Amino acid sequence: MLHVLYLVHDVSDPAVRRRIIMLKAGGARVTLAGFRRTQEREDVEGLTPIDLGHTCDGRFAQRLGAVAVAATRIGAALRAVAAPDVIVARNLEMLALAQRARSALGASMPVIYECLDIHRLVLREDFLGKGLRGAERLFGRNVGLLLTSSPAFVRHYFERYGQIDAPIELVENKLLELEPRIDSMPSALADEPWTIGWFGALRCRKSLELLAAFTRKAEGRFEIVLRGRPALSAFPDFHGFVESEPHLTFKGAYRNPEDMADIYAQVDFAWAIDFFEEGQNSTWLLPNRLYESCRFGTVPIAMAGTETARFLERLDIGLMLPEPSASALAEALSGMTSERYAALRGEVLARDPRNWICDLADCRALVAKLERVAAQNGESPGAIAA
Repeated sequence: MLHVLYLVHDVSDPAVRRRIIMLKAGGARVTLAGFRRTQEREDVEGLTPIDLGHTCDGRFAQRLGAVAVAATRIGAALRAVAAPDVIVARNLEMLALAQRARSALGASMPVIYECLDIHRLVLREDFLGKGLRGAERLFGRNVGLLLTSSPAFVRHYFERYGQIDAPIELVENKLLELEPRIDSMPSALADEPWTIGWFGALRCRKSLELLAAFTRKAEGRFEIVLRGRPALSAFPDFHGFVESEPHLTFKGAYRNPEDMADIYAQVDFAWAIDFFEEGQNSTWLLPNRLYESCRFGTVPIAMAGTETARFLERLDIGLMLPEPSASALAEALSGMTSERYAALRGEVLARDPRNWICDLADCRALVAKLERVAAQNGESPGAIAA
């Protein structure tokens, strides 16, 4: 059984839980180590994380300090851990710690770099940005495989800057569906008030203000349902703002994938737009909500010119906004009828579900890829790509 040491920047991140589920379903044994964003220490999928310290969302300097401290202590933290076959490092800060962990464990196991977002700081052309890219190249010199979730990350960042000289594996943010669905697809609401769901990492103030302005002008014909984890570092007044808006409702966190069918059955459209790092990461990513919404026939709304829009255009589904404005959203949804909505939904449901889901075979394929990296450790990078 492949033994994976998984180093993560936030053990409470729902995406970390999903990756652990995927690795375990694929046949791997996982040891989890990482930082906390909360004071509580909780198990994740039956794993008790090795605690590397506490970090704060949005406080880059604090996180760097925490990584520096953890680098001096990681040997002691991993003292009781058997040497893994591979180390998977999620994000740049964990890539830095992976090299220290490798040394502390006294072994030459390969490092897998998992990069699912391109932070705006590494794209700067000043001393900080160039320094971070240099650090990534330095810490990534022994990387055996790069895992990323969007081809645009490869085109616009990894290839452009020549960051990681390793084979690349695209692992999209698809919905985990380890067993075939046997229940019927949720029926559409298809009636006023039409409901737009914005689910997941709620970090985009521009989206929140745009949706609020749109619903005020729509005078009750559209409602917005928000679920997930709001990034209070991005808008500390999130809860007060939502409560002050008559057509916005925040319904809290959910479990992914367990709650997906239920929460998408309660909305007609999915907001698959993010302006948090507009023109950069937000333009290049393929978000979880894209795959989740389409899996359950919820019609996605995307921003033209983004990787999400290109993805939907290839499949000829969804709605596109030509510009980021409440008026553009109103135009896209103008004259919505049950008949038009049924046609839009039908187009989504007609596409191959394999576009949206990660099944047991995918989990096994990922673990098999990691096994090949472990087996070929020390060989040329080209050998691993097979």
